[in-house]
Amino acid sequence: MAVTIDAPPDQVWPWLVQLGGDRGGWYSWDQLDNAGRPSARAVHPEWQHLAVGDSVKYLTRRHGPVDAWDVAALEPNRFLGLRVLSDLRGRRLDPHQSRPSAYAEGLWGFRLKEMPGGRTRLVIGGYQAFRPWLLGRVADWFGPLIVWIMQARMLHVLKRNVEQAGSAVSESKG
Repeated sequence: MAVTIDAPPDQVWPWLVQLGGDRGGWYSWDQLDNAGRPSARAVHPEWQHLAVGDSVKYLTRRHGPVDAWDVAALEPNRFLGLRVLSDLRGRRLDPHQSRPSAYAEGLWGFRLKEMPGGRTRLVIGGYQAFRPWLLGRVADWFGPLIVWIMQARMLHVLKRNVEQAGSAVSESKG
């Protein structure tokens, strides 16, 4: 999924860095994706520090097999990669060890591509895998629809927030 945002990557990046249930939220349907807490409507300096290996909480409290995403890759203004690997109780697993019979694994990537005219193309992609097999099959049926609904909203809200923030800065300078 992708969206073109009328702002350069360095204005989009701060919004991505503050993703997380314990940070700026997920910019989606907050009742479903953020335990009812509103996602940030501004960039917050206290949430601008993120490094490979850091954890990004899914929700402010544990909920299901995905408790937190780990920052797997980070290239400022270009790419953010979040990874989850846990058992179905939400306990993290070592990616270098063999997988247990029941687990959740996924990668969620956010790529920023600079475009002419000071615009950015934000592309989101990834994968998910669940075991046991039956749980994976259920996720295969319902997962793409849920992901599409939530990510479409996320892209819409990010675009709106970044562009409104850029307009406010331009108006204050003018």
